[in-house]
Amino acid sequence: MALAMVAMPSSLVAAKEQAPKPKAGTATASAPSAASAVVTEMRHWSNPDYTRVAITADREVHYETHQIKQHPDDALPSRIYLDIPGARVGPGLHDLKIADEQLKTARVGQYKPDVVRVVLDVDRIKEYKVFSLSDPFRIIVDVKGNRPLEFKNLTEQIHAAPVNTPEAKVPEKPLPKPPASFKPGKIRRIVVDPGHGGHDPGAVGAGGTQEKDVVLSIGRKLAEKIRDELGIDVVMTRSTDVFIPLEERTAIANKVNADLFVSVHANASLNRNASGIETYYLNLAKTEKAAQLAARENGTSLEKVSLLQAILFDLMANYKLNDSAHLADEVQKALYKKINGHYSGTRNLGVKQGPFYVLVGATMPSILVETAFISNEDEEARLKDPAFLDRSADGIVDGIKAYIGAIGSSR
Repeated sequence: MALAMVAMPSSLVAAKEQAPKPKAGTATASAPSAASAVVTEMRHWSNPDYTRVAITADREVHYETHQIKQHPDDALPSRIYLDIPGARVGPGLHDLKIADEQLKTARVGQYKPDVVRVVLDVDRIKEYKVFSLSDPFRIIVDVKGNRPLEFKNLTEQIHAAPVNTPEAKVPEKPLPKPPASFKPGKIRRIVVDPGHGGHDPGAVGAGGTQEKDVVLSIGRKLAEKIRDELGIDVVMTRSTDVFIPLEERTAIANKVNADLFVSVHANASLNRNASGIETYYLNLAKTEKAAQLAARENGTSLEKVSLLQAILFDLMANYKLNDSAHLADEVQKALYKKINGHYSGTRNLGVKQGPFYVLVGATMPSILVETAFISNEDEEARLKDPAFLDRSADGIVDGIKAYIGAIGSSR
């Protein structure tokens, strides 16, 4: 689905807006067609500087994005609305009261018998992006606010687990002091994202080892080491075997104002001899293998990856491309050094680029680490070994530490 950012003349929009608007409590379908798509869910994540709204449908749909301005000369809209033709409102779907610094509400209703309309009432925003993800089909609206977020205020907000992100928890015990030789600088919070989970096992090795389990073990160790060895706050997207949608993982990182985002995975290939370590950051796939891996990690098809690549440049307007590449390089070097020191012959596959859903929309340097090939018999055996998982976490921590040291010395 191509990015829809259609601006309309304010007079025409105003005329259209005279038609019935969604109202609280009236999100019901009328005369649904058997062929209609169903809009099943709306969710949101926010902090005082960021809001993400996700609209889920039971199949891929076309959508149109419009905006309304109070005055023709206004730079930004007072209302954003999306029309979804060929769709109906699902049972139980209701409006969202958001009331953060950017949006007031997200209202949904059956604008016409075959058109669902979602209206976002704007408070104050700096910019917004609209894009879609697949399998299941979701329309994502990312909204940025105008004012910088203070870390201490945010910390107070998220001590209680958010309703929509039960896995995003801030440790209650005080952070240990980092070694005197290490200065965290401006890196105060890191989000660790163990891939997959719940009903999504990820890749499965020939011996039955599931990616979701091994990366959760690495993620837990990684979070503990970042706290204890670097004295940096950590939020995990999941700390148990639960399913977290890909768009929610990045939203958690944005919500808690993270300074780095590290997604941990285990690789897989139809070639059972494929092995090694590689680290990715968000960009267009440069090779067919990178596109195939992105399709697997996205839980979608190569065709959908191609569609995502077509809109990726627009989505990456605020993405920390150079910083992410630098973080990926430091983590890749350190992780390879740590693992190869104990398992000689480990292949260093290097730093690569790919269109991964889990990295789309991140506002901080973010990477996806493929720690080993679970499809390789020898590396699957390693992934069952707690010592290997511990060394993997050590290697990633060493890379993060090197990155922080490098950016600190360059300022």
